[in-house]
Amino acid sequence: MHAAADRFLDYLRVERNASPLTLKSYREDLTALAEYLGHIYGEQLPEPQGIDTQLLRGYLAGMHDAGYAATTIARRLASLRSFFRFGQREGWTKGNPARPLRTPRKPRRLPHFLSTEEIGRLLSAPSARDPLAARDRAILETMYSAGLRVSEVVGLDDDDLDFSGGLITVRGKGKRERLAPLGSFAARALRTWQKVRAELSQPAPARRAVFTNRLGGRLTTRSVARLLEKHLKASGLDGRTTPHSLRHSFATHLLDRGADIRSVQELLGHKSLTTTQIYTHVSTASLRQVYERAHPRAR
Repeated sequence: MHAAADRFLDYLRVERNASPLTLKSYREDLTALAEYLGHIYGEQLPEPQGIDTQLLRGYLAGMHDAGYAATTIARRLASLRSFFRFGQREGWTKGNPARPLRTPRKPRRLPHFLSTEEIGRLLSAPSARDPLAARDRAILETMYSAGLRVSEVVGLDDDDLDFSGGLITVRGKGKRERLAPLGSFAARALRTWQKVRAELSQPAPARRAVFTNRLGGRLTTRSVARLLEKHLKASGLDGRTTPHSLRHSFATHLLDRGADIRSVQELLGHKSLTTTQIYTHVSTASLRQVYERAHPRAR
């Protein structure tokens, strides 16, 4: 079982070019199955070909009884389907025992986003007294301007910025590259930060990270989350807001102002239109609120 899991993870890393985060998720899901099998069989785990649909059904039922979220169960089931599909290709299992199992219905939660007025307050929050305020402002402006994931913004290098063309080269999930728009406010904030960064006398390697800490090292995703928390408090905004909320706000505001969903899909770098469609529900909810406030016989 463990050897098969290792081969599968190697396949994902080498042939599918999976990101470290994706590999971590698959590894955790396969480890969870191995732990379940260990409770049943002890140290002598069954071979992958000995795992059948009934056994996996019991595994899923156990997670449900333990109170696992439907999203977690659905993700683990998807991982198992991919694992056994790889096993069929490699010839160490004849069938895919995870395929007949029904995926639990995941609750549809509308993503949290900020209004345009709230975005304005957040972007104005970094204090001019702090030399790194220019960096924080540039990070927030860039994430909102281009709809970037936090991993994408910390991964930016100077060479990825095309100020003349108003574009950013972004490396997204699965290391797929796309071009994202760079608005005038974000471009101005980035140029200001680059000047401040130069004044900090930080070392300049050949491939330089756009966003760095006081020592010149590349910022981490956790660092961005912390600076966002700081500026949310300063601006009195909803503490539920995360770095991903800026991406949600980007998509929602575009759709609210008439952008077509296919264009928003391309801008977000979504492979499937289904992923983007959740923002149409957000926009509909927003329109409903406007209607209820404005129409004399809405209530």
